[in-house]
Amino acid sequence: MLLGTYTPKLDDKGRVILPAKFRDDLGAGVVVTRGQERCLYVFATDEFERIHERIREAPLTNKQARDFLRMFLSGASAEKPDGQNRITLPVPLRSYAGLQKELVVTGVGAHAEIWDADAWNAYAESNEETYAEMEQEVIPGLF
Repeated sequence: MLLGTYTPKLDDKGRVILPAKFRDDLGAGVVVTRGQERCLYVFATDEFERIHERIREAPLTNKQARDFLRMFLSGASAEKPDGQNRITLPVPLRSYAGLQKELVVTGVGAHAEIWDADAWNAYAESNEETYAEMEQEVIPGLF
């Protein structure tokens, strides 16, 4: 399970070092793709394959399903960490997420997210109070 928040930097060649605590869970290869709120999702290859199988079940007659499928898969990039545990973030994905040098990498259970540090700080600030004050169940049966 991927947990925690880390602050690596994007190097001049568009590479980022994955947090050491994520390496066992992510394995020898990852898939990076567009996420919601303009972040990038990072999946272990086998987790991405499981998600892809579920996505394939979506009806092609549903426009929202088609749009999601196109955006999610067309931006996906399979990456193998190099000897220093860096992965390359392709230019289109860096552009989509507005990534600059300062990054935030968060563990979100089955996947990680890569955010531009300013975007993450704005997101966290705008959602922290709402999270702290939640009075109703968001995920049925969780608590």
